[in-house]
Amino acid sequence: MSIWTAISKLISNISRKGQQLSNVFLKLKTPPEKTVGFTIAVIALSAKMAKADGIVTSEEIRAFRQVFYIPKNEEKNASMIFNLARKDVAGFEIYAKKVNKMLYSNTRILEELLEGLLHIATSDGMYHPAENKYIETVAKIFKIDQNKLSMIKSIYLPNEKFNPFLILGANPNWEISKIKEKWKNLVRECHPDKYLIRGLPSEAAILANSRLSKINHAWETIKKQDKRINKE
Repeated sequence: MSIWTAISKLISNISRKGQQLSNVFLKLKTPPEKTVGFTIAVIALSAKMAKADGIVTSEEIRAFRQVFYIPKNEEKNASMIFNLARKDVAGFEIYAKKVNKMLYSNTRILEELLEGLLHIATSDGMYHPAENKYIETVAKIFKIDQNKLSMIKSIYLPNEKFNPFLILGANPNWEISKIKEKWKNLVRECHPDKYLIRGLPSEAAILANSRLSKINHAWETIKKQDKRINKE
């Protein structure tokens, strides 16, 4: 049985009984990523993010489709989960905790998921205080530290103070060669091609391109400002 076949049966059962979407986890153990529980939790988190400021816009729904891959023939099921999650009385925390329990050892995927949620939050050109509270709470559940969260925010929020060292995760006191190596590693890690290799849709490269642009800009800024380079 495929993931989406299982999801379809679960959702139909929940809808028929008039239950809340969060009840689905009573029927599931805590499976690893790419399984039924993870897929439902991620879609639900996205729906809760879109609703955090009280309004779900078409831009937010489009942003969700850009960064989270849904097979064409399963969009109906995904929409059902999205809509059930929006109406679910359970808070978003239950879904964040389920995802964290499944992926607690894979920090990178948790960070990418948080980036996707931030992309949804800012897709309508605004960043509401309620959305910020949502992001801060999810980051805490995912155990993403404040420095990393500030770095992620600086990529998506135009009003965030630009700190090139923060974006690279580098210390200003490091040797310039070490900062350069950090930049190179981030470029390799965030290259859009990696998203395609992992089977994600080309639209997901929006996140990667945005991140890569910010990383390169940070390095160029450091190069221009660093006296050690300018003396060479």
